[in-house]
Amino acid sequence: MRDNLWLEQKLEQIWNQYFGEVPKLNEIKIKFGFKAKRRLASIRQKDIKNKCSDTQILVTGFFQDERVPEYVVDVTLAHEICHYVHGFASPLPKFSRYPHRGSLVDTELRERGLGKLLAEQNIWLKSTWHEIVGRDYHKRKLRRRKVQRSIFDLFSIF
Repeated sequence: MRDNLWLEQKLEQIWNQYFGEVPKLNEIKIKFGFKAKRRLASIRQKDIKNKCSDTQILVTGFFQDERVPEYVVDVTLAHEICHYVHGFASPLPKFSRYPHRGSLVDTELRERGLGKLLAEQNIWLKSTWHEIVGRDYHKRKLRRRKVQRSIFDLFSIF
């Protein structure tokens, strides 16, 4: 069962295995978010002005599906940890102005021994991701459109 506790354990495992030398200067909270098709995860700091405030990682709800291989989740979490290491949404000094400039994150992942998993993740996402998100995503979009239309219809009476 993939729940928030499982996600916390995965984050801890990846951190210890690949990022052991990086200090955690604040509390890092991780949980599943809504089912996002294009954004696999995001990292943010709750209070931007307060450098020591909690960091929050939100992971797409589609990753709760057991058909998604664990290595896809692992590489996604490692990607977000790279942002933390580079000073984005963390108290650490910023490494650069832009988080993805010059394939910075992918280079970091390869240097830390995750290059093979990154390549496998890219192949899996291109070949199979649409099977996971297709049915659920389109249902949700249709439901949202119907709600928007019904609200619009209510206001068109006036």
